[in-house]
Amino acid sequence: MVKESTRNKVNELIDRYPVLADCKASLEAAVVTICESYRSGHKLIACGNGGSASDAEHIVGELMKGFLLPRKLDSDMEAKMRAVCPDEADYFMENLQGALPALSMVNQVALNTAFANDQAPDLAFAQQLLGMGDAGDVLVAISTSGNSTNVIYALQMAKVKGVKTIALTGKSGGKIKSRQLADVCICVPDDETFRIQELHLPVYHMLCIAAENEFFGE
Repeated sequence: MVKESTRNKVNELIDRYPVLADCKASLEAAVVTICESYRSGHKLIACGNGGSASDAEHIVGELMKGFLLPRKLDSDMEAKMRAVCPDEADYFMENLQGALPALSMVNQVALNTAFANDQAPDLAFAQQLLGMGDAGDVLVAISTSGNSTNVIYALQMAKVKGVKTIALTGKSGGKIKSRQLADVCICVPDDETFRIQELHLPVYHMLCIAAENEFFGE
């Protein structure tokens, strides 16, 4: 069960960006999907191309460290640190923060280029999902057109591995929406690439804020 304060992050987003009101149901579904995955001990995986690749990296950065909340480590972790590295424990406790496990598939330069050269460039994300996707994980797949072949293949492999899928696309949703390739498809209401990306940013910020609130909020 997701906290009411976590669910309300969707309403707060729509208050700031009323144009996203039509996406409310998919935004709420995405929040629940991510929170339930983390609660079960799983991780989030992200991918995209070009500007959307930068968005995938951005998402990981917000999840793996404190975003809006301090994310203090608990007493159990402190005890383990003091047992293993007593001289550094105070420094660690002062600076390290609780993390929500997340990986970006776009930053695996050696793997992606080797696989593209040796096998098939459009299957590089799918190869990574095959290797590291676990049932219960969540894939956030970003494609402004909804037609990016490597992202579509990643979504298909995610389903093969039992990974839950959230797609961020534009108004039409492209093939991702028409072929129902994602469990949750957030189609922001614009058709122009740069404006789609401008709306994707507050959407994924909200998803990160909601997850942080769920596990590190009051």
